Amino acid sequence: MRNTRIFPAIVLAVLLSLGCAGMSPTTKRTVAGGAIGAGAGAGVAALAGGNAWVGAGVGAAAGALTGYLTK
Repeated sequence: MRNTRIFPAIVLAVLLSLGCAGMSPTTKRTVAGGAIGAGAGAGVAALAGGNAWVGAGVGAAAGALTGYLTK
């Protein structure tokens, strides 16, 4: 059962990463920071017993801002 969920996720990640080819470096950092921040925020919030959606939102905002401001 687990393998049937992992394969589509991998295919989706590969297809989404192909869309980043024409982005500027700043845009790439902003998108990557937002995605990493959303995942980390959701994970931390879920582990801490909070709302994972709120954690994802806060993490995405913080990650995107950090990615945008990083040179």
